[in-house]
Parts: sequence; structure tokens; C-alpha cells
Amino acid sequence: MDAFGLLDEARELEAADDAGLASAGAVRDLHRSAPALDGERVATGLPVGTPAPDFALPDASGRIVRLSELRGRPVALVFYPLDWSPGCSVQLELYEQEREEFASRGFELLGISVDSIYSHGAWAAVRGIRFPLLADFQPRGEVARRYRVWREDDGFSERAVVLVDAEGVIRWVHVSPRLRELPDFDELVEALDAVSRGVGPLPHGKEDEES
Repeated sequence: MDAFGLLDEARELEAADDAGLASAGAVRDLHRSAPALDGERVATGLPVGTPAPDFALPDASGRIVRLSELRGRPVALVFYPLDWSPGCSVQLELYEQEREEFASRGFELLGISVDSIYSHGAWAAVRGIRFPLLADFQPRGEVARRYRVWREDDGFSERAVVLVDAEGVIRWVHVSPRLRELPDFDELVEALDAVSRGVGPLPHGKEDEES
């Protein structure tokens, strides 16, 4: 192949790479044009002080994650409605960017939704999410039901964060008043601090009945 042929081939490869990058970018930005996901809260979650129900769910690689095997360290369970949806893309990408806030306090961070392991794998790759996303897929929503964050009419969970202490007890619960509303991150960090210190904060939005 002469020099002109090599140059033409290089240009073709460059064009293919550009097309691939454009395609990847389009997939990454799909959430921007996706239909809005909203609705008032219909479930409020298990009360603080309840032993966290055990579960065994697969991550995107098919590895089974059991909550009971994480005993001895606190766990942040992030229930979210669906992969690829607008609010979930923003929320989980934020938690990925701020993973050190969880890790520095000893927390294991786990995302949970009804999507399959294949959807989780593709979505995590596009969004750059490295913490485990667990598939509450079959039986559909079983774990969300146990934690009382299931939306029966919609077929997916509330947007909720549940903090479980090292002994396996729920110490903080936030269920967004509306699906589109993300938990306040500063408030979440305060709760992470409290749970890591062994001080069980109150569930979001509820008054201390003992005061």
C-alpha cells in the first residue's frame, strides 16, 4: 500500500473513531431527553431501629451480594426507580463522584433497582459508575417490598436511601417526597457521620417522639 493508501485508511479509521465517540456520547446523554419520571411518595420505608432485612442480589457481573456478609461495616442502600431515567442518572453519578464521602466513613455503597444485570452493566459503563448496582429483578421488587419502598402501581421502587449500621440495624431512612426529588446530599453526609459514630439519626422528616 502506497503512502496515499495509508493516509486514506488512517482517515477512515479516524472517522470511525469519531462516529463511535459521538454514538457513545449520544447514549450517555439519553437521560436528558428521556420522559420525566415523577409522582408523589406512596411508601415511607421501614422505621429506624428495625433490623435490616437480609437479601442476596446479583451485581452487574452476576456476583451475589448478601447484606449479612457485610456485617461489621455500615452500608448505604440506594433504592432508585430505573436505570437510564433522568433523576437516577444524576443521583448515582453524584454518588460515584463523591464515593470518598462514603468510603472515608467506612460505608459500603450499594445501588438497588428492578433492572436486570445487563441493564445495570450497560448503564454503569456509560455513566462511569463503579460501585455495585444490584438487580432486584426476580422476583421483581422483592427487596424493595421488604424495605417498604415499593410502588405497586408503577412496578418500581421509591427513590430512597437507607443507612444500615455495622450491626445490621436501620439507622436512617430518606424517601423522597416526589420521585424527581433527590435527597439533599449535605443532609446525607450528616447522617453518614452520625451512623459511623454510632449515633442513630432520626428518619428524614420525622420528629423525635421522645423529646
